[in-house]
Amino acid sequence: MAGRRGARTGRGWDAAPSARTGGSGRSRRGGPAGSAGQSGGSTGQPGEWPGEPVPAAAEGAGGAAAGTATPHDEAERAREICLRQLAVRPRTRAELATALARRGISPEVVEQVLDRYDEVGIVDDAAFARAWVSSRHQGRGLARRALANELRQRGVEVGIATEALGELDDTTEAETARLLVDRKLRSATGSPEVVFRRLVAMLARKGYPAGVAIRAVKEALAERDAEAAEFADQIDADALAEAGTDPDRDAL
Repeated sequence: MAGRRGARTGRGWDAAPSARTGGSGRSRRGGPAGSAGQSGGSTGQPGEWPGEPVPAAAEGAGGAAAGTATPHDEAERAREICLRQLAVRPRTRAELATALARRGISPEVVEQVLDRYDEVGIVDDAAFARAWVSSRHQGRGLARRALANELRQRGVEVGIATEALGELDDTTEAETARLLVDRKLRSATGSPEVVFRRLVAMLARKGYPAGVAIRAVKEALAERDAEAAEFADQIDADALAEAGTDPDRDAL
């Protein structure tokens, strides 16, 4: 279970694109000649990293090659595509299926190859979901609601996602929210009211419920200085949470 390390800067999956791509010079839309507009089997989902390699078998002939290839050749090409995708980062079964379909691999071969990868544990959506939740919560401070949306975008089944999200409890979320607020508050400027709205909006964008966000900011302001403490005393966290907030409106 994630502890109080929740707000530290992540590495691995959470690393900035520049750190993950090294000095390769690849960009999201500017890969080497022959792969313009492609990023090595990107599923097109938000948060994918640039610089993903384009399988050699997919270049040039593209999907047309599948029409003349034997079933064995097609399966071999599918395995090559999958392994190249997995070399960049772990993938869900749905992400790999999308990458294979875009390269003209037939549905029958897609099913055959991915079934085999399931059997041997190369593709494991449950393990993917657990690692994703841990990495994104610790590295970016994302709450369960935001993490659930990301897992859904990557094709993780609801039951598997729910089990992985169970690794985060209410206490852990509240602690992480407070750490995020404390870090932002050190450089925050403006009146206590403006700072309050900005920080609540920041937590809302990371998926924190209104009550958790408001209480975290109120507690932090109460410890900042006399003016902020006076403002915090006037905040009724429960009433504001019940009334609901509009993060975009409040992000002054």
